[in-house]
Amino acid sequence: MNEQQVAPGGAPSEHGSPGYDRSTALIVVDMQNDFAHPDGSLFVEGADELVAPINAEVAEAKRVGARVVYTQDWHPPVTRHFRPEGTWPVHCVGGTWGAELVGGLDPAADVILRKGTGGEDGYSAFTIRDPDDGTESPTGLAGLLREVGVSRLVVVGVATDVCVAATARDGSACGFDVVLHWHASRPVEHDIGHLPNELRSAGVRVHGS
Repeated sequence: MNEQQVAPGGAPSEHGSPGYDRSTALIVVDMQNDFAHPDGSLFVEGADELVAPINAEVAEAKRVGARVVYTQDWHPPVTRHFRPEGTWPVHCVGGTWGAELVGGLDPAADVILRKGTGGEDGYSAFTIRDPDDGTESPTGLAGLLREVGVSRLVVVGVATDVCVAATARDGSACGFDVVLHWHASRPVEHDIGHLPNELRSAGVRVHGS
């Protein structure tokens, strides 16, 4: 798809994509082995099927000069984010196979943002949260994107109901026009029929739900 095929405001293309232009950033959330490979410690069902469609989104974004951001969970070996004190089993420990981007994913990112490096809860690309007192701090991504003229986000990846949704909500709260690409993401839970309306209430447009 060339630039002239992108309708004003990033309207969907004829191929079913949410659409891209130079004011758009594609955020690919946590497509890592522990989430997107069947042998991963927190494998999200169907996430291994996302590599090809996400690569197509990356190619389309790059073709028109849109920015591409990849996020990675990147935890220390011991953190209150993990059980028994936290919610999750051990996953995406920095420097391990589980934290690596899943095989076959196009590596052509403009920015790679690693989350949770200090033991924080790193659900969103835009904020980290102290697991003890819940204090949230910005990651700096919002400012970085604004500096290069980004005003619109397309969010894909895993998991729809956890880090993808958190990134979409926070992006909207930061003032970006946000589209969550439903068919290029996968959830942890099966019963998420409520989620599109919740996201819309937060100002997120849900493409394909």
